[in-house]
Amino acid sequence: MGQTPFLEVNQAIVQNGGADLNACMQCGLCAAVCPWREVEGEFLPRLMIRQGQLGLEGYESDEVLFGCTTCAKCVLNCPREVDIIGVMRAMRSLVVESGGAPETLKAVLGSCHANGNPWSEPRQKRMAWTEGLDVPTYTPDKEYLLFVCCTSCYEQRSQKIARSLVELLNRAGVSYGVLGPEQNCCGESVRKIGDEALFQKLVGANVELFNARGVKKIITTSPHCLKTFASEYPELGGDYQVIHSSQLLAALAGAGKLPLAGTDSRQVAFHDPCYLGRHAGAFEPPRQALAACGARVVEMEREREFSLCCGGGGGRVWMETPPERRFSLLRVREAAAAGAEILATACPYCLSLLEDSRKTAGLENLRIMEIGELLAENLS
Repeated sequence: MGQTPFLEVNQAIVQNGGADLNACMQCGLCAAVCPWREVEGEFLPRLMIRQGQLGLEGYESDEVLFGCTTCAKCVLNCPREVDIIGVMRAMRSLVVESGGAPETLKAVLGSCHANGNPWSEPRQKRMAWTEGLDVPTYTPDKEYLLFVCCTSCYEQRSQKIARSLVELLNRAGVSYGVLGPEQNCCGESVRKIGDEALFQKLVGANVELFNARGVKKIITTSPHCLKTFASEYPELGGDYQVIHSSQLLAALAGAGKLPLAGTDSRQVAFHDPCYLGRHAGAFEPPRQALAACGARVVEMEREREFSLCCGGGGGRVWMETPPERRFSLLRVREAAAAGAEILATACPYCLSLLEDSRKTAGLENLRIMEIGELLAENLS
């Protein structure tokens, strides 16, 4: 992509949902909290905004413009309330439109076009995770649509999230159902990568399907789906009540609807996913669910709104990052330093990256678990 004049870049960014670049006063407070400051890397949000002001030339590489994980720490720290994630997304859209996206992300976008999922798997395999389980089909008399994210549909380790959740919902007597292979990716990562046209296509198909089936309430297994359904679908005709699985499980446990033994005394650290914590403000429900198991929750160095990003957002879950430059490696070491036997989370991206980094760090005594998996182990 060649250099583009500031006015054209700025206009495109505003049109694609980002803030006016002139709102940034280059104070550097965004860069001060960016997780890339923790490792050796070229990406800094302040620099990206400045490059947008100068015309974007040369900043479409994997480690620079596509380095942003959309974790939102910079957004919360900005004194001018600049929508920095919107700026990143809009800048990326200019690169994607010119054909300059990283090759790994081109494959992700191509698979979403062809198969409705980013994992290069056939649409027909979307329900493979249900094998051997009693999973009802969604009908209008059901209270909830269970929307299992693409990662938990196709990625083997993450499938355990969906399978554990089904066991818990069945034991609690929740009225729910699932849709079949016609369901598409929610589109969250596609939009963050910068392919707005594909995002609109995926959303349009999902909204048409959901509305035709009478969907009113949705349970999501991924905080990324939660954010997109709750904040972005309404403007495109999809207005639903959305709840993340950890929020629902905490409510069910609190109401005594989950038969939990409550005797799990293991030390558990909780990793706040960016899209459940900073993006959605849901810090307490996962901890309430852990407490219902009887687990002893230990605090890590960075918690709640200060949680360290795992590194998987913004499409980076599909991009290769050297092990020593992964934020998740720092995170598993924090959990071990806190004395945790289990590092729990509530996001399939976090689960995958933390699991990989646990192996890299050689932490054989640390288990990585999703909230639902931990609760399912504690059913009486």
